[in-house]
Amino acid sequence: MPKLSIVIPVYYNAESLNDLYEDLLDRVVRKLSDEVEMVFVDDGSGDDSWAVLQSLAAKDERVKIIHLSRNFGAHAAILCGLTHSSGDCAAVKAADMQEPASIILDMYKSWKRGNHVVLALREARDDGAINDALANLNYWIVRRVAIPNLPKGGFDVYLLDRKVIHVLTDMNETNSVLGGQILWTGFRTGTVSYVRQQRRHGKSRFTFKKKWKLAMDSIFSFTMFPIRVVTGIGAISFVGSLVFAIVVLIKWSLGRIGVPGWTTLSIISLFSFSIIMLTLGLLGGYLWRAFESGRNRPLYIIEDTNIEKKTER
Repeated sequence: MPKLSIVIPVYYNAESLNDLYEDLLDRVVRKLSDEVEMVFVDDGSGDDSWAVLQSLAAKDERVKIIHLSRNFGAHAAILCGLTHSSGDCAAVKAADMQEPASIILDMYKSWKRGNHVVLALREARDDGAINDALANLNYWIVRRVAIPNLPKGGFDVYLLDRKVIHVLTDMNETNSVLGGQILWTGFRTGTVSYVRQQRRHGKSRFTFKKKWKLAMDSIFSFTMFPIRVVTGIGAISFVGSLVFAIVVLIKWSLGRIGVPGWTTLSIISLFSFSIIMLTLGLLGGYLWRAFESGRNRPLYIIEDTNIEKKTER
C-alpha cells in the first residue's frame, strides 16, 4: 500500500498545533486506508512549539518530530522534513491552518492518477490590500524574469513523489527557492485549487525582509536577467557617452565652447558612478551566493528528533 507523508514546517505555532493535529486526523488520516505519517519540523521556534510536538509524538507513533538548532528558514525546514519522510509521496502544508487539510486528499488523488508533482493553487488571496498587491507584484516579477512556469499566484502547498524528493535533496543548493527547484525539475505536474481560510492563531512571521530575500533568491538562482540589464545599461551609457563626446569635439573644433560646463560633467560623473555601484551590487549578489555554496555548510542542523534513522534511498 502507498504511504503518504505530511510535512509541516513549524515556527511559532504552539497555539495551533493541537488543533492542526486533530484537523489532520479528522480530514486526512482517518479517511485514508493507506499508511500516513505526519512529520513536523520545528524551525527554531522561540515559543512552546517543541513541547507541544513532543506531547503529540508521545501519544501517536505516526507523528515524527524534528527540532532544528536555530531558525534556518521555511525552505530549509521543508527540505529537512522531506528528506526524513518515508512516504511514497509527501505533502507539504503550513502549520497556520489557513489551508484546509482536505486539500491534501485532493493532491493525493491527483498523485495516484500519475502526477509526480501536485500544486495547490489559491483561488483568491485575503491578506489585506497592501499585502495582496505586494505578493502579486512579487510573483509577476519572478514569472517575467526568472520562473516563467510559476503559477500566477504562486504556491505554498504541494505534494511530491519520492523520485522528485530525491532530486531535490541531491541538489543541495543554498540561498535557492524550493518552489523554483520543483518547477525546474520538469516532472509531470497537476494542480488543485482551494480557498484560503482566515488565520486562527498568532500572526504571520513572513516579514517584508523575508519576502524580499525570497524574491532575490528566485531571481539570482534561476536567471541572468539582472546581469543582462546591467550590460544593457552599460551599452546604452557607452553609446550615449560616445555621441556626447563627438558633439563636444565638433563644438570645440568650431569654437563654440567657451567655459566647460561643470553641471554637465557632474551629472555624467554621478550617473556613471551610480551604474558602477549598481553593477557591483548585482555581481556581489551572485558572488555571495557562489561563496555560500562553496563553503558547503549544511542547509540545516538537527538538534533533536524522535526519528531513529534518516530515511535511506
